Amino acid sequence: MPDKHLSTQFDSELNHVSSLVMELGGLVESQIRQAIYALSQFSEAVANQVIEGEARVNAMEVEIDRELTSIIGRRQPTARDLRLLMAISKTTANLERVGDEAEKMARMVKSIIDDGTPRTLPASELRVATEMASGLLRKALDAFARLDTATAVTILKEDNLIDQEFDGFVRKLITYMMEDPRTISASLDLLFIAKAIERIGDHAKNIAELIIYIVKGADVRHISMDKIEETLR
Repeated sequence: MPDKHLSTQFDSELNHVSSLVMELGGLVESQIRQAIYALSQFSEAVANQVIEGEARVNAMEVEIDRELTSIIGRRQPTARDLRLLMAISKTTANLERVGDEAEKMARMVKSIIDDGTPRTLPASELRVATEMASGLLRKALDAFARLDTATAVTILKEDNLIDQEFDGFVRKLITYMMEDPRTISASLDLLFIAKAIERIGDHAKNIAELIIYIVKGADVRHISMDKIEETLR
């Protein structure tokens, strides 16, 4: 990921911590896939696997933070190297929160199963939004590995599509609840799942913003897309 340094050992340390971040990213992607599979199949066993897997996600976050602290303490990096290490730390935090969202989804699946709700709710329609969010996260991680600002901008734009999917799903859920009040409890569980999916997209967007921060040294949070694109010219 980073440029070459005079210190081969420093390069090795940066590559090692970067590989840990990619491993964590793969782990939370798997958590998302399992959570939506648990929903589509109403599988309590798979939901439990997601919940149990959260411990590994948390352990990896601690391991990466420990590595970063060690590197900063020994190397005392400046300029772009320091930005890179800070961005890795923030990316790790975003990935851990993605793991939290996957766990939340799994717990909501268990709640729906426990309620014994008829399988008439539009749970399957969340698959599209989940695939969009998971794909956005994967794209963000690939862009982070290459420090690809062009892809980062694309991700920032595509996050709006997930927001639109969420809004449409909420409207559909409201219709279901109005037509059959018995579905209200399970519908609210589905709403929390949909919100978790939307938040996964937000975390992918955060990672994209960090890529621009590393490369350009500019904090592009909370500014318009026009200004972001101007920053990259």
